[in-house]
Amino acid sequence: MAAPTPTTIATQSLAQLGGRLSILARQRADHEELDALTARARETLHDGGPEHARAVRAMARLVFTHAFAEEAVLFPAARRVLPEGDPLTVRIESDHQEVDELMTRLDRSSADDPGHAELLERTIAVLDHDVRSEEDELLPRLQGELTPRELRGLGLAWEVVRRISPTRPHPTVSRRPPGQALSALPLTVLDRTRDQLQRLDELTARRFTGRLDAADRALAGLAGAVERLPIVQRGERPETDR
Repeated sequence: MAAPTPTTIATQSLAQLGGRLSILARQRADHEELDALTARARETLHDGGPEHARAVRAMARLVFTHAFAEEAVLFPAARRVLPEGDPLTVRIESDHQEVDELMTRLDRSSADDPGHAELLERTIAVLDHDVRSEEDELLPRLQGELTPRELRGLGLAWEVVRRISPTRPHPTVSRRPPGQALSALPLTVLDRTRDQLQRLDELTARRFTGRLDAADRALAGLAGAVERLPIVQRGERPETDR
């Protein structure tokens, strides 16, 4: 008789997850890092200083790269091996759309903006729901179908994609072939260049903010032009509303 499918990966040991290289362990590690970042964002909210802005920015960079890798690697694997993989991943992809929208608004706001605290709490609640859907539903079902070796192979592919993925939301761009593969590289270069500009602005005590803001706007405009290329918008399905 086959072993029952685990109900969650949240409480399993690393050995049960297939080792630290397994996609299950990698996913949980990202979720734990996200928990720490959301706690820091809450703790620094009332100070309204640069520490809060850094926490929110780190949340955004983690959320967008994590979700991109999931949609490029994890969800296709689930659709291949799970009988209910297609409707399950479509539901989570639709949840990602709400996460993208909320996280984008939060990333662009500051602690002294009206409604910022409420937006932070709403974003955290949606992120928590997304984590539970993955750790309690999708990932245990995948664990029941794949061997530890397969989980580690999937984890390697997921990590590679996460490290070279865009760091900002691009909702009009397909997360499925061929658009996903074709659009990822130029958008990654543009997004990560913008990240470096933000870090440079902080390191120089914002002495060159005007120039760096102009460069950031130029890069954002270029990213928008890439998004509008027809080739990068192919391959998506209407169910996800992307």
